[in-house]
Amino acid sequence: MFNGSIPALITPFRDGKVDDDAFVELVERQIKAGSAGLVPCGTTGETSTLSHAEHRHVVELCVSAAAGRVPIIAGAGSNSTEEAIGFLRHAKSVGAHAGLVVAPYYNRPSQDGILAHFARLNDAVQLPIIVYNVPARTSSDILPETMGRLAALPNVIGVKDATAQLDRPPRHTAMCGEDFIQLSGEDSTAVAFNAVGGTGCISVTANIAPEQCAAMQAACARGDFAEARRINQTLARLHRAIFLEPSPAPTKYALAKMGLCSEEIRLPLLPVASDQLKAELDAAMEEAGVRV
Repeated sequence: MFNGSIPALITPFRDGKVDDDAFVELVERQIKAGSAGLVPCGTTGETSTLSHAEHRHVVELCVSAAAGRVPIIAGAGSNSTEEAIGFLRHAKSVGAHAGLVVAPYYNRPSQDGILAHFARLNDAVQLPIIVYNVPARTSSDILPETMGRLAALPNVIGVKDATAQLDRPPRHTAMCGEDFIQLSGEDSTAVAFNAVGGTGCISVTANIAPEQCAAMQAACARGDFAEARRINQTLARLHRAIFLEPSPAPTKYALAKMGLCSEEIRLPLLPVASDQLKAELDAAMEEAGVRV
């Protein structure tokens, strides 16, 4: 169920509130473009500045708008284990197909603490869990040996790996088994990730170029890595440009230029202001074949 191009959706805002209409339009656009699933309330969705009520609302909106056409992996992470349980329970209650749970951040738990966190979630809520490993944001790297222990939990079915370490997929396969789902969390290495054992990408770039990302992932799935590399070459500049300022500001600039949302973003992040970056994003979008 969880493979291919899966955009980590932005959360559009207007006048300080979630822009429901824009969000639903973004969901429709992704499904029509061939995206294989959707992630609301991930890092790209600015979940860290959403209130709990807003978080729940966005997940509900995504499930409702998708209407069963693609699986929904709802962001459900927290550095508080009990808070994460609450998000998972809500995701299950509204019909999400899985929860995306980041390693506990700020607390900097030990590997045993990470295992205990996910074991508590596994026991508390009967919903598939995709573990999200992004050490650059959490300061907690889930080591392959620990991933193997997590994979033994019945509800832990896969990982979103944002380490950009291409030795991880084969090590995870060895530790977790062939059925363990491995999704890249890093667009620029997504094709290489698939070549060594991955089956898809939870993507930021797909917000802007959904057709291209879906086609690239489809090429990987059928073993046509020459075509996947060709598409990725057209996307490479965009992969880089959208992280030249803190994400998702560059992505929101691009989507606003397409008329799909406002550039509004929540503090402490700021909208793109640099004319130089705007020009780079414009050029990257053109190179990727994105229609503006």
